[in-house]
Amino acid sequence: MTGVTETSTDTTPPVSAGAVIVAAGASQRMQGVDKLFVPLAGRPLLLWSVEAFQLCEAIHYIVLVVHENSLAKATAMATAQGWSKIVEVCAGGARRQDSVSRGIGRLPPCDWVVVHDGARPCVTPGLISLGLAEARPTGSAIAAVPVTDTIKLVSPDGLIKRTLPRDQLWAIQTPQVFRIDIIRAAYTGALQDVTDDASLVEKMGYPVKVFRGSYDNIKVTSPPDLAVAEYILERRRHAGG
Repeated sequence: MTGVTETSTDTTPPVSAGAVIVAAGASQRMQGVDKLFVPLAGRPLLLWSVEAFQLCEAIHYIVLVVHENSLAKATAMATAQGWSKIVEVCAGGARRQDSVSRGIGRLPPCDWVVVHDGARPCVTPGLISLGLAEARPTGSAIAAVPVTDTIKLVSPDGLIKRTLPRDQLWAIQTPQVFRIDIIRAAYTGALQDVTDDASLVEKMGYPVKVFRGSYDNIKVTSPPDLAVAEYILERRRHAGG
């Protein structure tokens, strides 16, 4: 023992990750019901989605983007739940990509952004952490599962053009994870409509890694989906996780 206190010379800043949870849709396929606040296994659907990110140690900040009509209700929920990681609840835009862009713009400085659909309540903290780990080598990674059905390419008049090789087809999910500079560049001047964030990143020529998601990680888009999601969540509850 020399009595000298050793200090670290590592000046690498800690890695930080922010999440944008997008829940600004109009619930058009839910027969006039706002699906975000529909009871699901005894709790509002949106609560399940946000809580997974609140519980994930790899996430430091959360921006929740909702429809302007749901702004007050979502803000009240965040306050009641005491979600410490939520830095803002804001109104979304006309398109999904407009909502994501607004959410990214309201995050504090961070290294990574995780984008997730609020209508996927069965996401887990483990899946979120996995996405962040898988994104490190390429800067982008998205959850997906191999398709189990045979997929055929069909012409507008209903005729089959060809059968696609199923072993190369994956159904894309969220969370989708991006290095902050990549996703910001992708959203700068993005004019075309896209169905997911990775599409914009792909158009810029960046490699996007696919990592194994979960068949439980369903998106609630219609009333029957609620029954499936409730079954998944209740099954986890009885299994202790």
